[in-house]
Amino acid sequence: MLKDIFAQAFEAMRHNGRRTAITIVGMAWGIATVVLLLAYGAGFGRAFEEIFAQWGTHMIGIFPGTTSEQAGGTKAGIKVRFQMDDVERIAETVPGIIHVSPMLWKQVPVQNDLHTFTWEVDGVASELQQIMNIEIDEGRFITPDDMQSRNHVAVIGSEAKTKLYSGLFPLGQKIRLNGVSFEVVGVLKPKMQEGDDNINRIIYIPFQTMGDLKDTKYLDGIWMSYHGDHMAVERAVRNQMGAAHGFRPTDKNAIWVANIMSQLAQFRIISLGLQALLLFIGVLTLGIAGIGLMNIMLVSVQQRTREIGVEKALGARKRHILLQFLAEALVITGVGGIGGIILAFTVSKVVGGITFYSAIATNASKADIYLLISPDIVIVATTVLVFVGVVSGMIPAIQAANLDPIEALRYE
Repeated sequence: MLKDIFAQAFEAMRHNGRRTAITIVGMAWGIATVVLLLAYGAGFGRAFEEIFAQWGTHMIGIFPGTTSEQAGGTKAGIKVRFQMDDVERIAETVPGIIHVSPMLWKQVPVQNDLHTFTWEVDGVASELQQIMNIEIDEGRFITPDDMQSRNHVAVIGSEAKTKLYSGLFPLGQKIRLNGVSFEVVGVLKPKMQEGDDNINRIIYIPFQTMGDLKDTKYLDGIWMSYHGDHMAVERAVRNQMGAAHGFRPTDKNAIWVANIMSQLAQFRIISLGLQALLLFIGVLTLGIAGIGLMNIMLVSVQQRTREIGVEKALGARKRHILLQFLAEALVITGVGGIGGIILAFTVSKVVGGITFYSAIATNASKADIYLLISPDIVIVATTVLVFVGVVSGMIPAIQAANLDPIEALRYE
C-alpha cells in the first residue's frame, strides 16, 4: 500500500511540475539556511576554542597581590609574596595538579652583534612547556639538566628570531641578556598575537639561571596544569595559599588567579547562546518555506476534491487519503532537504574561512570561522525539516481526509 501511495505522490508532483519545483526550491533554501547558520555558530565556537587551545585550557596561573580583608588579627593591605616553598606546596597538596612552574620576568636589554632591543625575559622551569602547550619550531626547550646545571641557554620567540637574526640560523648563536651571555638553543612556533603584544618576543631561560638577572627569592607568579574540575582546583589553591600566607581564601585581591578554563566556559556560554539564536532564525526561515508547502498542498486538495470523492466512494478510508497527501508533502520535503544539504555543503566549501580573529591578530588564521558541517548539524537540521514537513503536510492532509464524499463528488 505504501508503494502505491508514494507512486501517487510522485505522479501528482509530476503533473504539477512547475509548482512542485518552486516548492522544492523553497524547502531547499530553508534547510540550507538552517545548516549554514548552525555551521557558522559551530565555527564561531571552534574559533574561540582555537584561541584558548594555543595556551592549553587546563592551566591556572596565580600572581601575588595585596590583601583587602582582615584575617586572624592581621590587618588588610599586606603584600603577599610567593617563594619556591609555595611551588612545592601546590605540587604536593593540591589534588589534580600535574605540573607546576615558578616564573620570574624582567625587561632587560637583549643584544647580539648587530641589534639591541629591550624585551621580556622569563625565568621558568622545564615543566612550563607542558603547562602552556609551548611548541618548538627549531631546537629544543629548557631541560631539567639546564636547570640543575644553571646553564646559560635561551629559547626565543619567533618574532625575536626574526628581529635578531633575520634569515640566519639562530641555534648556537650567542645573545646577551642584560650583558650576560646566553646560547640560543630553541625557537618557538609563533602564537596568535594582537597588535604590539610581546608574546612572540619573550625569551625563556632556566629559572635558576634567572638569578644572574634578578633576585629569585620572591616569585612573580606560578603556573600549573591539572586534571579534574577547574573550580575545585582553584578553590584548593586559594585555600592552601591562604593558609600559608595568612589571608582569607575569599580575598580576591590577595592573589590573582588566571583560570583559563573558567574564562573559556564564559565564551562557551556566549557561543551556545549564539547557536541557539541562529537555530531560531533558521527555523523561522524554514517555517516560511513550510507555509509555502502548506499553501501548495491546500491548493492541491482543492483541485483534487472530486478525485478524493471518487476514492472515498470506492472504499478509501480517511487514513488512506491522509497518508496520500502527507506522503506527497514528505516527498517534496525530502527532495528539497537533500538538495538543501548539498547546497549547504557546496557553499561551505566555496566560502572556506571567514575572517574573524585574524582581522585583529597575526598568526591567527586557525581562529577564523570555518563553516564545518558536522553530522550533528545535519541530524539537527534534518529533525527540524521533518517536523516542518509533517506539520505543513498534515493540515492539508487532514482537510482532505475529512471531506464528505457526496459533497466532494458534487464539487465542480
